[in-house]
Amino acid sequence: MTDATTTIEVPGYKAGTWVLDPAHSEVTFTVRHMMISKVRGTFGMKSATLIAPENPLDARVEASVDVASLDTKDAGRDQHLRSADFFDVENYPTMEFRSTGVRIEGEDFLVDGDLTIRGVTKPVTFAFEFGGFGTDPWGNYKAGATAKGVINREDFGLTWNAALETGGVLVGKDVTLELELQGSLQA
Repeated sequence: MTDATTTIEVPGYKAGTWVLDPAHSEVTFTVRHMMISKVRGTFGMKSATLIAPENPLDARVEASVDVASLDTKDAGRDQHLRSADFFDVENYPTMEFRSTGVRIEGEDFLVDGDLTIRGVTKPVTFAFEFGGFGTDPWGNYKAGATAKGVINREDFGLTWNAALETGGVLVGKDVTLELELQGSLQA
């Protein structure tokens, strides 16, 4: 754990306001299905803004995910996941994340924050990895990163399930979220 006076250096890092490039960013999720396999899906990123001061450990991020964009490559399942049994997209069209702190533990760069799904807000931690920085052919300074965390879906009111004849349940509780992010430094 770092203290309030810790400063870190990240090669290529520039202070400023960074805005998400939704065309080059997505949220993926993985959850156990029938206790024997995993279902994977994606969400489209709606928006994200990173306020990056000189010290990366003082950064703040706010992000929004378009829940209706959910895609598991099965239209029937996607419709069920958008229904009131799961995400209730009609009443809760977005998932929101607001960081509460950034820290280093050992070799890990961690972002703590509050995640809101279905109107329920819970603290979560994402392991964060910088992918790098560079200038695109149009002169925009870009950053890439990956963030990964695990949540218990039932903590957010996503409690629908079905018992299996062979024991266990249809849908696992733990959901792995992985974010592939690219953003641009605003002038």
